[in-house]
Amino acid sequence: MNTKIINIFCAICLICAFWSCADDNVSDLRLNGDCKVEALALDNYEGIIDITSRTIVVRLPETYDHSALKVTKLTLSDGASCNVKAGETLNMYASKVLHVQNGDVVADWTLSVLHDEARITLFTLNDIYTGAIDQNAKTITVYVPANTDVTNMVPTIVYSQNATVTPANGVPQDFSQPVTYTVTNNSAETVYTVTVVRINNPAALFVGSAAMMSELDPEAKAACEWMMANVPNTLYASFADLRAGTLDLSECKLIWWHYHAWPAVDGHDQFVDKGADALKTKNQLRAFYENGGNLFLTRYATNLPSFIGATGDDDWTTPNNCWGGEESNAERCGGPWDFRIYEGQNGHPLWQNLVMGEDPQKILCTDAGYYITNSTAQYHIGTDWGGYADYNAWTTRTGATILGVGGDGAIVAWEYPAHDGKGGIICIGSGCYDWYSYTYDPGYVENYHKNIAIITQNAINYLTK
Repeated sequence: MNTKIINIFCAICLICAFWSCADDNVSDLRLNGDCKVEALALDNYEGIIDITSRTIVVRLPETYDHSALKVTKLTLSDGASCNVKAGETLNMYASKVLHVQNGDVVADWTLSVLHDEARITLFTLNDIYTGAIDQNAKTITVYVPANTDVTNMVPTIVYSQNATVTPANGVPQDFSQPVTYTVTNNSAETVYTVTVVRINNPAALFVGSAAMMSELDPEAKAACEWMMANVPNTLYASFADLRAGTLDLSECKLIWWHYHAWPAVDGHDQFVDKGADALKTKNQLRAFYENGGNLFLTRYATNLPSFIGATGDDDWTTPNNCWGGEESNAERCGGPWDFRIYEGQNGHPLWQNLVMGEDPQKILCTDAGYYITNSTAQYHIGTDWGGYADYNAWTTRTGATILGVGGDGAIVAWEYPAHDGKGGIICIGSGCYDWYSYTYDPGYVENYHKNIAIITQNAINYLTK
């Protein structure tokens, strides 16, 4: 009996001990506090708060300086605190993370600013004719052939994020008279005047096999859109248009053909096959060239001079070293890709006003995070391949002037100078000369890729001077 009483007593003591331990280990963490940012303003501009994504966006006027913005309002949940305080001045060139804490609960909020930009960045009619935009004058000029019906044209407009445009994008308009478009974005508003000019005599053409500019491959289309927006009095024309004689070229000073293809156009025979549409037009192109018209030929279009008499009667002087990748599987650039200015050609107009690095001979063409097909049509020089033992052999046979070379010495940019009433021809076959990236790395910043447009403008100015 005594043993049973002792056992019961011990059991009661153990139970009390467990209860005591349980009471001693109750958590004192405070996990019931809210960590909301209920209101925030910078320089009295109210922030837009998204509780789901825990983001705060403060909208500012388009040109407002955001290097020193004062936190004029900051309201948090009861009992919460934040690493950013009311009255503090913030440099908002980069977003800020707000650490909000309430007891032992912590939540991070992202604070950023967004300027109320109201711009049209691309304006196209009927998916064919791209306007030249003057952001200073707020005007858009669209050149179309003289026989175009302009009374019912459909605009495709690219404009600032979060903005609205009136009249609406995609709504047909009568462009027989100037039409105004108003872009509104919160505090910003810009009015553009769009004028359609019907021309009988284009000053320049971008050509291709596609019936319309909108049907070009992305690489050629990007180049064509740039030309339409930057070279006045320019039209797109198909090779079929040239053969049909539908355009009056009496005032045309330049034809640009930027020929992209996949698989790559590797050598004379493949160009004869894949470039058949252009070669059907070689008589018209030759006549244009021999009557003083200038040609700008890039990528695989650099094969053309051999077929229109620029190299005499030898049509086998086409680039002998060609390759290229597929656009959807383009190669990521880890940094600037480049080729080199040929010795003695630093003063050539083609290489002026570029964004240069430390090496004055390097033409830098891409930036980190750009995706490139590296489509190349160049001349390999050396006794290990047939055709051109050295640079002298190449210049003697082609009659051209070397302007740029690759890292291995291959000729990647060259010129057939104007002579005897014939026009001039500039050719760029470097794989670095690339207009279209199918994607970009997050945070991509364009710096050296601007050189592609600068080189192109230089070439057009030089050929049409």
